[in-house]
Amino acid sequence: MIRTKRDLAEYIASDNSWHVTNNRKQRVIDAFTASPYHVLKKYLKYLRTYEYHLNNSKGSRFHTYMGFYYERKKNRLGSRLGIEIGPNCFGKGLSIWHYGSIVVNPNVRVGENCVLRGANCIGNNGASNKTPVLGDNIELGYGAIIIGDIDVASNTVIGANAVVVKSITESGTYVGVPAKVVNRN
Repeated sequence: MIRTKRDLAEYIASDNSWHVTNNRKQRVIDAFTASPYHVLKKYLKYLRTYEYHLNNSKGSRFHTYMGFYYERKKNRLGSRLGIEIGPNCFGKGLSIWHYGSIVVNPNVRVGENCVLRGANCIGNNGASNKTPVLGDNIELGYGAIIIGDIDVASNTVIGANAVVVKSITESGTYVGVPAKVVNRN
C-alpha cells in the first residue's frame, strides 16, 4: 500500500518497468504519437497517485481533493483505454501490455509483479461478492479470467483465454476452460 512519497516513486518506477526509454527523443516521440506504452504508463501513474492520496486522505483536505482529481484523471483515461482497476488492488510491479477490456474488482488483492496481457477479468462470480486473492509473480495471458472466492499461488501463469474458477495451490502454467495445469514450476 502506498503511504509515502517514497513508496509512490517506487511503485511508479516498478510499474511497466519492462518498457524503459532512456532516449529523450524517443520519449518525446512516444508522447506526441500517443504510443500505447506511453499511454499505459500514464494510466498507471494516475492509478498510483490516486492510491497515494486516497491512503493519506483521512483528515486531510489536500489529499482528499487531490484524490478526487487523480481518480477523475484515471477514470477518464481508463474509459478511453477500456481499463477499470480499483485502488490498492495490485502490489508494485504491475505491467499492462495491451489496453482494452481489463476489469478488476476493487476488492481483489494481487501481490507484486503481476502481468496483464489484455482482455482480462478478475472479480466475483456473481453468486457472491467474494473475490480472488493472487500471490506474487502472476502472469495472465490475453483473455484470461479469474473469478470467485479463490486463491492463486505465487509464480503462476494463466494461459490465454483460460478461466480459473477453483483455487490454485501449486505454482505452474494453467490453460483451458476450466483451467488445468499443464506444467508445474
